[in-house]
Amino acid sequence: MAFKIDRFVLAIIATIVFAYFFPQFGIPSSPIPIAAISAVGFFLIFFFYGLKLSPTQIKSGLFNWKLHILVQLSTFVLFPLIILLVHPFIRTEEQQEFWMALLFMAALPSTVSSSVVMVSLARGNVPAAIFNASISGIIGILVTPLWVGLFLEKSGTDFDYSTIYINLIVGIILPVILGLALQRYGHSFAVKYSKQLSTFDKSVILLIIYKSFSESFYNHVFSSINWIDLGILFLIVIAVFYLVFYLIGFIASKLKFNREDIITAQFCGTKKSLVHGTIFYKILFKNTAASSVILLPLMLFHATQIFIISIIASRLGKEADAAIKI
Repeated sequence: MAFKIDRFVLAIIATIVFAYFFPQFGIPSSPIPIAAISAVGFFLIFFFYGLKLSPTQIKSGLFNWKLHILVQLSTFVLFPLIILLVHPFIRTEEQQEFWMALLFMAALPSTVSSSVVMVSLARGNVPAAIFNASISGIIGILVTPLWVGLFLEKSGTDFDYSTIYINLIVGIILPVILGLALQRYGHSFAVKYSKQLSTFDKSVILLIIYKSFSESFYNHVFSSINWIDLGILFLIVIAVFYLVFYLIGFIASKLKFNREDIITAQFCGTKKSLVHGTIFYKILFKNTAASSVILLPLMLFHATQIFIISIIASRLGKEADAAIKI
């Protein structure tokens, strides 16, 4: 069986390589206003997300409360607690920075589009996936800054919750509400061109990744990171993914979930959103000395989760189709 690497993962790699060789376009003194362009892009991402939301599908998944609780607790409690267990072993400032990057990744909400697509491919509970993926982003606006703020405050960093929440409301909630309000006029358009809008979303993400890494390469931030550290970080990311994946599966089986709900719980509960991550990175670490190292575990995890889940989803989907034919 041949495995294909996700094109978006390849695009991320290409963007980082481009930032390495041509960092001058992403630094603050660049004549290209990347910060302003990305800000507008993020607003449009969540505006179109509001246009595409289906209230009927969201309502249909409201009553499966055990599944919802398991997914959200896995996303916002289980993930961070696993990373917190490692904190007592942190000894150096470099280790602290990598650990903060892992905590930031662990505290992020789940993805929306990829979660739903993978659940659908595996023949899971799609309405429940839509509900959990959608509400995860809303919960993340409240919970993610709390997790990160606990440790940024301890490090003496200026961490203003009021400013952060205002920026998140303006950057995420406001455009979503505006999109919902205009669904009567734009919902069919957003659904019809959902593929093109997904490409737009990814383009904006690549833009902010380029800006983040170009600034870091320009300032030689990664000069202290060697291949051994990168390999260790990658192994940690994979270990965390599989630990959460199998813990969710174990709990779901004990709760006597059916096959479709177990798939939804594992797929939605193990995802971390690169869209929210890049936005939260800009807001939460704006006044800190944090570098693009903060985004590194998230991008490694993003590539890992897409690759592994796509393989599992394809296998489960084929098994479900074969069972129907029998």
